[in-house]
Order: sequence, then structure tokens, then C-alpha cells
Amino acid sequence: MTRAQNHNGFTLIEVLIVVVIMAVLAATIIPQFSSSTEDAQRSTLDFNLQSLRSQIEVYKVQHLGQYPTIQSNALPQLTNATDSAGAFVGRVPDPTHPNGPYIQGELPTNPFDNSRAVSAAATPGGTPAGPNATPGGWQYDVATGNVWPNHAGYTP
Repeated sequence: MTRAQNHNGFTLIEVLIVVVIMAVLAATIIPQFSSSTEDAQRSTLDFNLQSLRSQIEVYKVQHLGQYPTIQSNALPQLTNATDSAGAFVGRVPDPTHPNGPYIQGELPTNPFDNSRAVSAAATPGGTPAGPNATPGGWQYDVATGNVWPNHAGYTP
């Protein structure tokens, strides 16, 4: 008398086919996610750059056409209350310093190097071709109010 055998497992061929299919899927999907970090950094950079540029323009309108100045690798006139001449006393406006702050807290960071330091533009009056002597954070042109990221990977 013969008994029917009951198969409760997978054969080696079935397991290999599943592994090959998973490898093919992984090979096509993983490269799409590997660039997502850089895409997110670029998107954050564009947003931070637009925010800085728009707040610098608001500052200029309220300060008789003058742009904020670099002090201690920062733009403190954007993060503090100021008078019409640009003098600042703190983050809370008062009757003698009614303008600002234009940016709450600190300046936004450059997501490629996580720095918010501000240094003078390497080429005043023009678009920088690359980072200046002090890489990191932002390049700022006091004469024109333009601001750019200060890292080697940025191309305007």
C-alpha cells in the first residue's frame, strides 16, 4: 500500500526564485531613494535661501534702503528689533526699536554643512563662483543684499 506524501515546505527552486525577484526589485528601487537625501537638502536650501532673501528685502524697505551688516559672522539686525538706523537692542520691539525681528530665533542653517555663519561674499557685486575663504553657512554681499550658500556643491 502506498501513502500519499504531504509537502508542507518550499523547494529550493521556489526559494531561489523569490530571492532573485527580491534582488531585482531592490536593484531598481534603492537607487531612487539614495538621491532623496540630497533632494531634501536642496529643497531645504532653496526654502532657507528664499526666506533669507525676502527678509533682507523687508529690512531694506524699513531701513531707508540700507541692508543689514555682518557682525560676528551673523546678521543680528534680522533677528533683533531695530530702529530706522539699524541699531538693535534685543528681540522684543519697543517704542524706539519698532522694526523686526525679521527672523524668529536664529538664521536658518545651510543644510549641506549645518552652519548658519555669515561671511562676506567673495565677489562683491556679482554671483560667487564657489565658496569664499571661510566655507560654511552663507555668503552675503552687504552692498547688494544678495545671499548665497557658502559651500562647494552649490551652483546658482
